[in-house]
Amino acid sequence: HTVRVAQPMGMWYSTEFLRNLMDIWELRGSGLTNMHGATGDIVLLGTSTPQLEEIFWELTHNMGVDLGGSGSNLRTPASCMGMSRCEYACYDTQELCYNLTLEYQDELHRPAFPYKFKFKFDGCPNGCVAAIARSDLGFLGTFKGPIKINQEVVAAYVGGEIAPNAGAHAGRDWGKFDIQKEVVDLCPSKCLSYEGGKLIMDHKECVRCMHCINTMPQALKIGDERGVSIFCGAKAPILDGPQMGSLLVPFIEVNKDDDYQGI
Repeated sequence: HTVRVAQPMGMWYSTEFLRNLMDIWELRGSGLTNMHGATGDIVLLGTSTPQLEEIFWELTHNMGVDLGGSGSNLRTPASCMGMSRCEYACYDTQELCYNLTLEYQDELHRPAFPYKFKFKFDGCPNGCVAAIARSDLGFLGTFKGPIKINQEVVAAYVGGEIAPNAGAHAGRDWGKFDIQKEVVDLCPSKCLSYEGGKLIMDHKECVRCMHCINTMPQALKIGDERGVSIFCGAKAPILDGPQMGSLLVPFIEVNKDDDYQGI
């Protein structure tokens, strides 16, 4: 048997949690794990029927963690780290994921759906949990208004004082940072230009792909009016190929006190 374990919101683990989980699986299973499966779950691979109830009891009663969804029901909702870690998060992904998990808890254990169903929650357009492509109902953080540009810091990137991509590609010498080649030319909507030592943006043409922000994170910041877009129906049919979710709600503000219970 394969056992799916519901991961905590944002996939935050303590070493104590992971050690306890591995102790259970070494004793009652094969010791093989998949961190994480395509649905986001912790997947424990291979155990025998007599061990199932023992595993269920230890997970739910001793560790306080729920079992994940499988088959024709609600799969375990998954979220990115959101505001607990990421400065780009436009809403509290963990809070919304937690509330919707509680709202549809019965569907995790007593399937009421005719087919598998996935919620996923991305805090920003970077889409770290691929909500737009890997969920039946996806929530993608987005923002309105212009991207904020600090021209002095842009100049520091161009001058080599600050490493691009937050130093993520510092393992080898890629040569001098070229803002035209690495930022302006790669903008999908061609809304950027670099003129007279300044980065110019046609904000109404910006599609918020996040590339310029990811490349120069100290120089560019997301807009102040933040909320969420809701997508539905992403799938990967064999004949037609992968399909992104359809935009259901372009933008809605998410107020933690008012909206999280009833979104």
